Amino acid sequence: MINLADLEAAIRNALPVSHLEIQDQSSGCGESYAIVLVSEAFEGKGTLARHRFVNDLLKDQIAQMHAFSQKTFTPKQYQDLVAKQG
Repeated sequence: MINLADLEAAIRNALPVSHLEIQDQSSGCGESYAIVLVSEAFEGKGTLARHRFVNDLLKDQIAQMHAFSQKTFTPKQYQDLVAKQG
């Protein structure tokens, strides 16, 4: 089991973060997380490459979870998404 603060620290220590949302989807037991991660480190990478990159960075944390989902964006993509929704 991993707690939200440890997961956030692992992400923020591994890459530059423009925006980060972490949702514990396991009612607080730390077994299932969903993240929205915005980073300039994703520039030039496709979705699969980004997910592999994040999975590799967080492999120790993910190994302690039952489920992990992610949405990854470049700052420009996220800005465009927010503009569409808003």
